[in-house]
Parts: sequence; C-alpha cells; structure tokens
Amino acid sequence: MQRFRRLVAAIAIAATATTAMAACGGDDNGDDSDAKTLKLWHYESENSAMGVGWNRAIELFKAEHPGVEVRFERKAFEQIQQNAGMIINSSEGPDIMEYNKGNATAGLLSSQGLLTDLSAEADKRGWAGKLSPSLQTTARYSDKGVMGSGKWFGVPNYGEYVTVYYNKDLFQSNGVKVPTSMAEMTAAMDTFVGKGITPLGMAGAEYPAGQLFYQLALSKGDRQFVDNYQLYKNPVDFKADPLKYGADTFADWVRKGYVAKNSASLKAEDMGTAFIGGKVPMIVSGSWWYGRFKAEMKANWDTFLFPGNTLQAGSSGNLWVVPENSKAKSLAYDFIDITLRPEIQDLIGNNGGVPVAADASKITDPKDRKLIEDFNTVSKSDGLAFYPDWPVPGYYDVLVSGFQGLINGSKSPDQVLDTIAKPYADGVKEITGK
Repeated sequence: MQRFRRLVAAIAIAATATTAMAACGGDDNGDDSDAKTLKLWHYESENSAMGVGWNRAIELFKAEHPGVEVRFERKAFEQIQQNAGMIINSSEGPDIMEYNKGNATAGLLSSQGLLTDLSAEADKRGWAGKLSPSLQTTARYSDKGVMGSGKWFGVPNYGEYVTVYYNKDLFQSNGVKVPTSMAEMTAAMDTFVGKGITPLGMAGAEYPAGQLFYQLALSKGDRQFVDNYQLYKNPVDFKADPLKYGADTFADWVRKGYVAKNSASLKAEDMGTAFIGGKVPMIVSGSWWYGRFKAEMKANWDTFLFPGNTLQAGSSGNLWVVPENSKAKSLAYDFIDITLRPEIQDLIGNNGGVPVAADASKITDPKDRKLIEDFNTVSKSDGLAFYPDWPVPGYYDVLVSGFQGLINGSKSPDQVLDTIAKPYADGVKEITGK
C-alpha cells in the first residue's frame, strides 16, 4: 500500500487547539512500570508486510510481558491523520501508534508538545545503529518541527522508495533492454513510441506526476539540493536546475509521447491497474505497489532503480510514535524494540516489505530480495531524498495541480515552476520565520 501521504489541514487545527492542554497533559517523568495495558493503533491491513510483522511482534510482546493486555485497534489512515492532535491528547488515545513522517505531520505534532521525546531510549536501545543517516532524518525533529536534527520523536522499522516497475514480457517482445542510464531510458521509450505504445504509465490527478518530476530533478541534484529543498538549509531557486531540468524534461517527455496527455485526469489506482493489465511497459512509483503486483499481475515483471540517479525519492516508512499522554511508555518502548529485531525485520521482508534492518540473505523470494537489496543500495549511500510534497503543509495539492497542467498542456514548464515556487516560499517562511 502506498505510503506517500499528504497533510490534512485539520491536523494543524487540531494540534493548535490542543497545545495548551498538552502543556499540562503528559506524564513525561512518571513511573509507568506497573502499567498492565498497552493501547496500540496502526492502519496497516492484516495481510500487508507490516501487518504480518507487527502481528508477530504483538505475539512476542505478550509472551515477554505476562499479565499485560494489548488492546490493538486498526484505524483508518484518514481517521488518525485528520484528528491526530485531538486523539492523542485525550484519555481515549493510544499509548503507541503508527503515524506519518515529515515536517507537516510528525514534525508538526512534536512542535506542539504532543509526542514523547524518544532520544534517551534511542541511545539506550541502539536504535540509531540500525538506521542509516537518511532514515534517521525522518525520526528526528527540531523545536520548530523540522526533520533532520534535534530530538527523536518517532522510530521507523521499514522503508520505502520510488523505483521503475517494468513488464518483462513487453520489453522482450519489443526488443527493449533494461536501461542503465538516462540515454538508454529515453532510447527504450523511443522504441516503444515507434511501435505505437505509450511507454510510461502516469497519473496526473495524484502523486505519481510529482514523483516523476522529482526523480528527473534528482538526476541533476545532489545532497546539498535535497538539504536545501527539504530542510531549508539555503534558499531554493525554482527557475534553475535541478528543478528547472525536472519540469523541462517532464514537458519534453509529454511532447515525445512518453507520457499520455489524457493521463492528467488519472489517479494512482488507474496507473497501477493499467500496469497490472499489461497496458503500459513501465511505471515510476513506490515500493508500496510491490505486494499487490506480486499478488495480482499475471505478466512477468521486475524492477530497476531510476537509471543514472544516485538520489531516489524515498524515506523511512511511517513512524512509531508515543503520545506525550501515554500511560504505558515503558511498554511502548519495548514494543518498538521488538519490531526492530531480526525475526520481525526478516518477516516483513519475506512478505514483500522493505525492512530497515534485515539480512537480505534471509529473504527467500528472489524478487523480495532484489527489492530489499536495491533499497539497501540507496539507503547505505545516503541516497534517500524524501518526497517532493514534504517541505511545507498543503504542498501536495499544489504539485498535483501544477503537473496536471504540464501534462494536459495548459501550462508551460516556467508557469508550473512559478505555480509551485510561491507556496513553497510562503510555507518555509511560516515555519522558519525567514
């Protein structure tokens, strides 16, 4: 399932409304060692890789904590996302829950004093040693809620990244080889276009268009660009490379027929089902599709990293967070620790997930193993570049609207860059005061 999520405005309203209550709420230094109940919420389906792994983690937790009741509730993502501030500040809230990572979500709640500082536990339990620097970025937040530095407010135990899914049967029948460079990628797409086949599935009405733009920009970017764009280290010029290259190249791909103009109105589900149905040779999208393709796709398929890029859109998965009002913090820390054990990490990997601390040699399915090996390659080289809509609240809708215009031809690349530049600058100013 896709882990790429956007901020709902209600979070900001809820978090703001609960700031005063949070100040007098939590039991940060209280002794909860006698707690006999752990209330745990997440929104993964039971048969997803994370759902399978976490179910086993609950079993281990119960065995190691006799007399402790685990009250697990599976919640809808939107239910938590829209009401997070109010939920975790109430007596009915959980002791530990899955929550989305990034400045606009976990960062926002941490800046409102609603999440527990996990820094001491991260040191004590060695969590930092299991997570690469780019994975730690989403776990740590400054006082203003900006990711990348400061205190630990969440712990991920799986990862995600954007890759290229391709239909091996269509590649073979059309004499196309797997590209290893951008030049080979465009040559492959030219071959498909020459045979009347649109090579790249797309969905302009949701996240895929923004992610393709970002992947193209990252092909000309470096870690400094990512730090500037995502972490506000320096101002970002939207009319210069790599962002200009991303928009110009995207428009060029539409003109050349690599991306269909009528895909401007399509959603991610449309793109995914077109790939499953063998209607398009390639899509550029996230590892969250992997399990579904494995279960539903009849054609022979595989993946390759976006050719030529050292940086890839991706990050840790969602975080385990402990609300400041949790009455069972010690138990919550124990549960987090269990999810990072090799047994759980390998279980996630063997069910089509991307664990952060698994031994790839323990993954039995070759496709599963390749998915994890590619992620490890990106993660170990500090190549995770996060997602294009992360920097400021509400940016997801800005990007969707902008790139729909680029696909359907109603906006030029320069106009799109203007469209997305101002909300970015306004959002950064609101967060940083600069």
